Amino acid sequence: MHLLLVLAHPLEDSFAAAVARTAKETLEAGGHSVDMLDLYREGFDPRLTESERRSQYTVPYDGSAVEDLVARLRAAEGLIFVFPQWWFNFPAILKGFFDRVFAPGVAFDHDPDGGRIVPKLGNIKLFWALTTTGSPWWIVHLYMGNPVRRILRRGIAAFCAKGVDFRMMNLYDMDRNTDAKRKAHLQRIRLALSKI
Repeated sequence: MHLLLVLAHPLEDSFAAAVARTAKETLEAGGHSVDMLDLYREGFDPRLTESERRSQYTVPYDGSAVEDLVARLRAAEGLIFVFPQWWFNFPAILKGFFDRVFAPGVAFDHDPDGGRIVPKLGNIKLFWALTTTGSPWWIVHLYMGNPVRRILRRGIAAFCAKGVDFRMMNLYDMDRNTDAKRKAHLQRIRLALSKI
């Protein structure tokens, strides 16, 4: 399987970067090909352009500024996103990636009758997120309702691809975790990815 692995963290020595490296190594050891997209290292601009916004409901959508990223998305059979959850949400750079690259005509089409959007990423069979949160499990799930999971699963994955293998693996309470807990989490990631 050919996977697009998207990393969204500004620090090269972050735990998220270690997760991305672990994921890439594990997948490649399993015979998969991995296109590593480090949004910060590649200088991705998350700001939606005026032309992109104005063309949201026109055909064709003006995705010329991100056509290389669209090509990488279309070449993928699976997506793995690695990022921290900040304020119970995506880092801004990842939100901008979804806004600009998961665009009309690429990830979905508008229903001409004004109904549901029509998924267009038939090439995507797997949609995983490997994340961390500073909060403990109970705050993310019970108090906040796990907003990132809902957006990814019910919004982005469901609206852009049909029947994907969706999975989200979180390391909770990141700010208080020990080195041993982080290593154990990396091992859980290795084990899960080795089964793909």
